[in-house]
Amino acid sequence: MRCVISVLGKDRSGIVAAVSAVLSECHANIDDISQTILSGIFSMTMMVTLDTDTADFNEVQEKLAATAEELGVQITLQRQDVFDFMYKI
Repeated sequence: MRCVISVLGKDRSGIVAAVSAVLSECHANIDDISQTILSGIFSMTMMVTLDTDTADFNEVQEKLAATAEELGVQITLQRQDVFDFMYKI
C-alpha cells in the first residue's frame, strides 16, 4: 500500500532517524523523501510503501503517532489513493 507521510515541527536532531526507524520496524519502504528547514521549522514529505502483511495502516499510524508525541512534531499518514482523490477537482 502506497502512502504519504508528512512531518512538521520545530527542527531538532533525530527526526528523520526516528521516523525511519518506525518504518523499518514495520518493514515499510521509503520510495521518495523531501525535507527542508525554514526559519527553524522542519518539514518532510515521504512516499512509502507499507508491507501490510507485516504491519497494517492503523498499526503504522499508531507507531508514528507515538513517535510524533516523543519528538514534539506532527506526523500525518495518508493512503496515496485517498490523498490523490482529495486533490482532484
